[in-house]
Amino acid sequence: MNGGDGTLQTIVFGIGDELFALPIGVVREILDHGPAFRVPNAPDWLIGLCDVRGLSVPMVDFRICLGLPTAAVTPATRVLVVEADTGGERALVIGLVVDRVLDVSTWSREAIEPLPDTGTAWHSRHVVSVLRREGGFVGLLELDGVLAGMAEILAQSSTAAPVAAVS
Repeated sequence: MNGGDGTLQTIVFGIGDELFALPIGVVREILDHGPAFRVPNAPDWLIGLCDVRGLSVPMVDFRICLGLPTAAVTPATRVLVVEADTGGERALVIGLVVDRVLDVSTWSREAIEPLPDTGTAWHSRHVVSVLRREGGFVGLLELDGVLAGMAEILAQSSTAAPVAAVS
């Protein structure tokens, strides 16, 4: 909860037909999608680097991180610039590419539900709660879980040949 009255403020965004939310405190800004500098031998989910006010920010295809197929960039495509405290000298800043951003929403405590039991061993490292919204649900994401998922994907896809040292 980030509201003094027990409410939660989030940025709500869409990927495909699904809606997700991140707490407003981790989102630095929302940008239009633009070209990125491609990084050689980068994993599929790393689109490249973009310049955000003089800072080189990795742009991540959030669809791939969620196990969804890539999609073409549209005029509604946005980059959520998020910031995570990793305990290092400076915060980790990443641009999450999403299909569209809907709004900033405030959720009451009653609208926040735990993930339902599905009767299987399914666990989501991304979605930590379900938010009820008129006409459906919004998956509440936790940035730490998103970053851990990206690290896991990177570990699984690190099959690139090492670069030879230059003497």
